Amino acid sequence: MKNTIILIAICLSAVITTKAETEVEKEVKQLILDNNAYTLKNLEFKGKTISKKGSLEFWSSGGLLQSMQQNTKREFDDYNLHSKHIKVIEINATTAVALYYVEGNVQHKGSENNANYLTRVMQVYVKEEGGWK
Repeated sequence: MKNTIILIAICLSAVITTKAETEVEKEVKQLILDNNAYTLKNLEFKGKTISKKGSLEFWSSGGLLQSMQQNTKREFDDYNLHSKHIKVIEINATTAVALYYVEGNVQHKGSENNANYLTRVMQVYVKEEGGWK
């Protein structure tokens, strides 16, 4: 009986441990939420959210591979997007992959309004200069 209780305790602690988010996962998830809140308020992306080496992106509009630089500015006439079901996978202490959905309405500066914007996102984050990008 004692061995059974010990075995159950070990199994439960293993389940609880695997369900707990790591610090990296928490940081990246919060960054996604904070950056979105900033954009909702300011109608532009927060500066320096792209690596100093730039990034490669496939756009949801069907655009081919785009090369983005750290100083790229994105502004909006309307922005009401929300990130949902965020899952962050820690690769190591300085690299993580985030998978999530974004939905709402958006209008890039000078473009047409997209009133029913829905997309899946996969972003690779790296920790550099003391923060995630």
